[in-house]
Amino acid sequence: MSTKEEVIIIGGGPCGLAAAIACQNKGIEPLIIEKDHIVSSIYKYPTHQTFFSTSEKLEIGDVAFVTEERKPHRNQALVYYRSVAERKNLRIQSREAVLTVEKQKDGTFVVETEKKTYVASFVVIATGYYDSPNYMNIEGEDLPHVFHYFKEAHPYYKQKVVVIGGKNSAIDAALELEKAGAEVTALYRGEDYSPSVKPWILPEYVSLVKHRKIHLEFNAEVQKITKDSVHYSVSGETKTIKADYVFAMTGYHPDHQFIKSMGVMVDDETGRPTFDKDTYETNVEGLFIAGVIAAGNNANEIFIENGRWHGKGIASRIDDIRTNQKEMTE
Repeated sequence: MSTKEEVIIIGGGPCGLAAAIACQNKGIEPLIIEKDHIVSSIYKYPTHQTFFSTSEKLEIGDVAFVTEERKPHRNQALVYYRSVAERKNLRIQSREAVLTVEKQKDGTFVVETEKKTYVASFVVIATGYYDSPNYMNIEGEDLPHVFHYFKEAHPYYKQKVVVIGGKNSAIDAALELEKAGAEVTALYRGEDYSPSVKPWILPEYVSLVKHRKIHLEFNAEVQKITKDSVHYSVSGETKTIKADYVFAMTGYHPDHQFIKSMGVMVDDETGRPTFDKDTYETNVEGLFIAGVIAAGNNANEIFIENGRWHGKGIASRIDDIRTNQKEMTE
């Protein structure tokens, strides 16, 4: 027995919520299906994470996001997005993973989850990228003391910790770890500080490196990880450093296979799906994408502050299709 829905949105992040509200504004009540809980990617941020964007640029659904600081913290964002979902009375199925989406001959979509089957006229994919880390594919990367997410620094007091990476997530982790009393070594394959690093944290990081509070190696290529060491090379010279814990903060990417399985064409080089830039409809009619997944491998191209507007184009296109279908049946 299947449940019929007009619009199903897969993913309950800020861009998925914004798309749902845009549909509401067109008289549609979409169902959001989220494998975890709403804005789970933000929940996975470090406990004391500060956003790059200002609060007004994170707003969705014309609901004001008011904070004392110009740039909000993770916990403030969690409260805000929960309140938006509540105020807008969004229909959300949490902790229900979508397994497959298949288009039928009649133009509808069969959405199979781990719990039930749905039939929808339209589907929006807003799954983000934070669930898929960029693996280095090296020996030892799957050891229990190696992590691709950083939550909090306190457990690593007086521990030898290696942070792999040199962009925002890596530097945030290194700063928090040093502050908590960890012995921090940072390994970055770039030859200089990344220009994408948040400008308000870079001076502190550079200062800590200069004063040897954090040991940083540029041009570092990690070769393997063992239970107590990290092996890497710098300009052809092989080096080894002791490590009680390793944070491989090497970035994230969208789940290309998931959307490919639905028939969406994805460029092999860029990872960018095929879609209309105004409506965000993919090459599969009635199937849309929203948020960072539209950027392909370049996750720095789309953030909440610009991805939150995708829903308006999606909702307008769905409304136009519904109107045309109605006119044809009259």
